[in-house]
Amino acid sequence: MGSNSIEGESHHHAIGIWEVNKDRLQSMQQQISATPTLLSQAAGRSSCCIFRVPQRLVEINGQSYQPHIVSIGPYHRGERHLKMIEEHKWRYLGSLLSRTQCKGLGLEDYLKAIHPLEAKARECYSETVVLDTDEFIEMLVLDGCFVLELFRKVKNPDIIELDDPLFSMLWLLSFFQRDLIKLQNQIPFFVLQRLFDLSKMPGEENGPSLATLALNFFNNTLQRPDEVIEKYNNLEGKHLLDLLRSSFIPSDQGEPPKAVSPTHVIHCVSKLHRAGIKLKPGKADSFLTVTFRHGVLEMPSITIDEFTSSFLLNCVAFEQCHSHCSNHITTYATLLDCLINTSKDVEYFCDRNIIENYFGTDAEVARFINGLGKDVAFDVERCYLSELFNKVHHYYQNSLHVQLATLKHTYFDSPWSCISAMAAVILLLLTMAQTFYTVYPYFNPHRPR
Repeated sequence: MGSNSIEGESHHHAIGIWEVNKDRLQSMQQQISATPTLLSQAAGRSSCCIFRVPQRLVEINGQSYQPHIVSIGPYHRGERHLKMIEEHKWRYLGSLLSRTQCKGLGLEDYLKAIHPLEAKARECYSETVVLDTDEFIEMLVLDGCFVLELFRKVKNPDIIELDDPLFSMLWLLSFFQRDLIKLQNQIPFFVLQRLFDLSKMPGEENGPSLATLALNFFNNTLQRPDEVIEKYNNLEGKHLLDLLRSSFIPSDQGEPPKAVSPTHVIHCVSKLHRAGIKLKPGKADSFLTVTFRHGVLEMPSITIDEFTSSFLLNCVAFEQCHSHCSNHITTYATLLDCLINTSKDVEYFCDRNIIENYFGTDAEVARFINGLGKDVAFDVERCYLSELFNKVHHYYQNSLHVQLATLKHTYFDSPWSCISAMAAVILLLLTMAQTFYTVYPYFNPHRPR
């Protein structure tokens, strides 16, 4: 009892000797009450739609998320390698103002039009934007007007100034297209819409919408039919990346409820082929429209090049960060990752005109696709292809299909193997016939000789 009392006194005595450092205590209190800036409180809201790409995806896919020649929005603002186009943003703003001054609009009017949207625009960014009101609004007007001028000049070359280097140097346009679909390189679509509506010239009220202009701009690379673009005249998005992404999601292709039975991922296309599953190019407008019927997997063709690869990577990053949108591109990326393991699988896709490869070697395409689906969160039970995954899996598990397909693949996959198999069958039949006629007289002795 006495020893316990002494130990208790020693314990209290030790606590009494150590005193909390007041400066440290104050610093901890400040940290507790501080507002997160690198991932702001708004990042979890549905209004937040422009994110820094997670570092793990950057490690896998390198510079695919970084703009190469133009900065749009705050995340890459002022970076040295982007200053060349920064000077031309002011020139394009000047050309827009000179064109709309006949409406009595000046620079001040554009700034005032965006000012009421400041708070809403700031909430779109996952990081706290460290710019005061004047700087933030200036950035939105400058970047937004530059983007609109690009769209208008591509649609109507008559307004391009003589010897404009941004159009006379042909390589720049492809870089603009890629930079404007980077997740980290966006401004809210509603800001673009406000500037677009304000800058319409007389007679343009019945002209193409902002969505049509934007999709037409990217269509210089995608080459979709005009009637497909026209269907999305009233389409809206969180930003340009989301607008383009949404134009590939069929209107009747929503996210299904969570599957009741477990959903199975599928094997690579080489194994599916050996199991008798055929791969054919589909005829739908969107590469997302994948179907499976009677042992045939139909996939619309997709071009894999620098633009498409950048688009897919940034869409997957957007869907990973923005929990309030569907995961259509992530699901498609997972499907490709399942079907393609090696360069042979890519070659199989190319032979069937499903992949048009302008990216590099077949091995490079395989590496890109494997990186596309790597380390991404994906709920296979709740995706638009969950039913297709199960149909393919069950067909593959059907032993009769597999046995017949294996027989065909082994003995009838090429003319020479087919001829060899037929020769073996004929030889077997002749041998059986010879054996029969040799043995038959012994079992039928009454037959006249």
